[in-house]
Amino acid sequence: MRKTNLFKLIAILACMTLIFAGCSGEGEKETPNPSEGDTSTEGSEPVEETKTLNDYTLDEIIEKAKAEGHLESVGMPDSWANWGETWEGYTATYGITHNDADMSSAEELAMFENDPTRAIGDVGFGFTTKLVGTDGKELVQGYKTSYWDSVPDWAKGEDGKWMIAYTGCTAFLWNNDLMKGEMPTSWQAVREGDYKVAIGDVVGGANGQGAVIATAYAFGGDIDNLQPAFDFWKEMAEAGRINGIDITYNNFESGEVPFGVIWSYNAYSYAGKLVEAKNYKVTYGIPSDGAILSGYASVINANTTTPFAAALAREYIFSDEGQINLAKSGAIPTRTNVVIPEEVTSATFDPATYAHAVGFADADHYSEVCAQIGEWWAENIQPLIAQ
Repeated sequence: MRKTNLFKLIAILACMTLIFAGCSGEGEKETPNPSEGDTSTEGSEPVEETKTLNDYTLDEIIEKAKAEGHLESVGMPDSWANWGETWEGYTATYGITHNDADMSSAEELAMFENDPTRAIGDVGFGFTTKLVGTDGKELVQGYKTSYWDSVPDWAKGEDGKWMIAYTGCTAFLWNNDLMKGEMPTSWQAVREGDYKVAIGDVVGGANGQGAVIATAYAFGGDIDNLQPAFDFWKEMAEAGRINGIDITYNNFESGEVPFGVIWSYNAYSYAGKLVEAKNYKVTYGIPSDGAILSGYASVINANTTTPFAAALAREYIFSDEGQINLAKSGAIPTRTNVVIPEEVTSATFDPATYAHAVGFADADHYSEVCAQIGEWWAENIQPLIAQ
């Protein structure tokens, strides 16, 4: 694969001066309380058979989305990448109520195949090539948004079948009240420790797969040489040092996950919530010897009963306000022409701490590698964790 540091890919984002903060999981997103909005889609109209969402004007999409009145998302809970504030803004702007059901990327796509009420999801970069159902039909439909031209090519699929709104970096989150000593600053330090580490779902989750790729770089390999990572995780599993608990915010709060590897935007936001909710002393940071940058893509269910509400949600996510909401969590927005306010960038930390992180532009190859990791983990690591 052609590997490219994501900072080169998003160099034009430098104008944002986004300073991004420390430190989830996929299949590890917290599930918020259901909203109490009207879930009826009565009065909505489906996309005409001769049209796609891209054939409608934004005014038409807004009108039809308001008629639909409610949006069901999957894998986009309030605590993940500041989605909560995004959904609040979406509802306040358009009067469309919202509810989310938490699940991993693989589960989101399975839900699309079986439940047309689930309209929009947020899947890892490696899942953008897995958008076809068991019957061979496409699971998603395209919508380019009015911001299409300001989104880099690597961050969007053909006709808008997927669009990455933000990226994040491999990060550690450490509960000082529950762990002895200081947080490790490298994977080598983790290897030399005697504590457990949680990375979440590796078989079907982007966070866990990303953590495995990061350790390949830490120990002398790369995305095309995973053996150093496999050796490390086999060693950790045999020593009983992998915490198999999901990396949800709730599990950090309960103390079931005192040390976890999550995306940087979640480490940053989780840390603040843990201090507020439990007065925990927490530390977060990016490992110095192995970190990757990766994004999550919004996908719209091809069979949803609320296609226009979903399209409008994506429109809002890529708006200036939506991109700033993501930046508030420490995520890096992908739009190239949005200006992030200084008070937002100053709340995060120096990008020099993740300048070594590796990003990827080839979705097909990244997906193949993630599938390989998932299969290897299921065969070699899960049985050891279950013992």
